[in-house]
Amino acid sequence: MPASRPTFPSEPQSRRLGTGGGPGGSDRLLRAQLVIALVLGFTILAVILYLMRRPSGTEHAEHPAVGPSASASAAPPAIVRSKVEPPATPPPRVKVGAVQHLKCGASSKASTADGNLCDSLPFFETAFQKAVTDTAADCVPQPKDEGTINFVLIVDFRNHEARVYPGRSGSWKGKQAKKAAECVKHALTAPSWDTISHQYRYYMLSLLATYPGETAASGLPSFQ
Repeated sequence: MPASRPTFPSEPQSRRLGTGGGPGGSDRLLRAQLVIALVLGFTILAVILYLMRRPSGTEHAEHPAVGPSASASAAPPAIVRSKVEPPATPPPRVKVGAVQHLKCGASSKASTADGNLCDSLPFFETAFQKAVTDTAADCVPQPKDEGTINFVLIVDFRNHEARVYPGRSGSWKGKQAKKAAECVKHALTAPSWDTISHQYRYYMLSLLATYPGETAASGLPSFQ
């Protein structure tokens, strides 16, 4: 009679397959899944909170003091208007009249005393007036009272000569008037004798210059 093989209790199929079957293995798997889900949820929440509270980088940026809306709503500043007086123009140091023609002719001896018969000399008339006004401050001291000088200009085309001296009708005479006449002569523009149109060879012109006194020149009223 053949010997019988010993019998052993058979192992569960799940353990042979390595699945860890049984109530203990399923609990551990469930707990692991819960832990992973919690960690993942906290991670997502932390990322969301960081993104919401992350600094934008514009906290320290300069902001305009007044924006378009603020400037439009702000009231305009009050404009204070003050009356500005224009600077007072000082009176001229000298007043000149029109150039008068006294004599004209072939020479100083052969000349007519009727100035109305003389032709005009635009170049010398303009230069005469300019020389008197330009030399007023340098050659004539400012007196206390008003005074006049009657300047006489001799134009000699034959000798190409122009002379200036004080006439008799002015209130200022003597050295002061002679010095002023010398200044006027040196201030005359040099003429081009051959290009100036003229009818006679000799002319005598005059120009009355009035010099204000010290009080009138300063613009203050005179108390006399």
